[in-house]
Amino acid sequence: MSQFWSSIVTQLTPYVPGEQPKLPGLIKLNTNENPYGPSPQVIAALKETAGDALRLYPDPTASELKQTLADYHGVSSAEVFVGNGSDEVLALAFMALLKHDAPLLFPDISYSFYPVYCKLYGIDYRTVPLDDAMRIRPDDYTGPCGAIIFPNPNAPTGVDLPLAGVEAMLRAHPDAVVVVDEAYVDFGGESAIALVKQYPNLLVVQTLSKSRSLAGLRVGFAIGHPDLIEALERVKNSFNSYPLDRLALAGAVASFRDEAYFQQTRQAVIASRTQLTAQLTQLGFEVLPSVANFVFARHPQHDAAQLAAGLRARSVIVRHFNAPRISQYLRISIGNPQECAALVEGLRSLV
Repeated sequence: MSQFWSSIVTQLTPYVPGEQPKLPGLIKLNTNENPYGPSPQVIAALKETAGDALRLYPDPTASELKQTLADYHGVSSAEVFVGNGSDEVLALAFMALLKHDAPLLFPDISYSFYPVYCKLYGIDYRTVPLDDAMRIRPDDYTGPCGAIIFPNPNAPTGVDLPLAGVEAMLRAHPDAVVVVDEAYVDFGGESAIALVKQYPNLLVVQTLSKSRSLAGLRVGFAIGHPDLIEALERVKNSFNSYPLDRLALAGAVASFRDEAYFQQTRQAVIASRTQLTAQLTQLGFEVLPSVANFVFARHPQHDAAQLAAGLRARSVIVRHFNAPRISQYLRISIGNPQECAALVEGLRSLV
């Protein structure tokens, strides 16, 4: 702490990202990165872009990427916003759309960046408990509120809310923005983008970090009514007019031009998730029904922190949250078949 800090900084408890250790031979299953590399078309686009043009600013409107996303999702470019990863898109949404007199609602077990944003922007919030099966119940969100945000599939549970449940929230709160954070939707969830035309209070946020294997490029986007998009643009252009550099723009566009590769790697992750869930169950773990690129599991006879430490000693890292209700769970990212096999072997020796 320093005398030069502002009062805002003094009161902040920052978000803690997943560990990024620099250890050789490590099997890293703690940050939900895709086990497969980007499309070869992305690599080619990055090489082509890495030339003299890097001395020039990128397109501040990201027009080509916006049109690419609009065409892919069947919307207009006026309904698309892009930013430096979905975290930035969410941060701008908190400032532009979620700060109201009434409290913001989100699940008690959810993306831990949400309360950090609320502290940063001075937003009053209330957490809504998941049910005993770790599911979001739309009926719990019917009371007065300023806005609603939740991940779908939820994180860190991996459990999804069916589209009918999302629509129930939208109908219950026609005068409040509902933000659906779909970072993991491509691994088996149902996107709420299909509802955007019908509900002007809906904003859907996605990322290219997970299913497109582009966590290193930092590209996220939102789709919603043009009025919501304009609010995001106004805040963005009051902060940073160039959030996406030329490499990120080129790589992001190229990733949507290789649908075959996207489907191939997506299905590979889903297949590994199915197999890993079965193997963990055979070892006595209780595994929540995940439609993300990770599973959330606990063993009734073994402490989660000790299991995480035991795996680390075997050069396998998973995520453990020392938080209420979930302290006995491990969040395990889906690796490639060899990585999953090493994880299972490590757990077998521990349990």
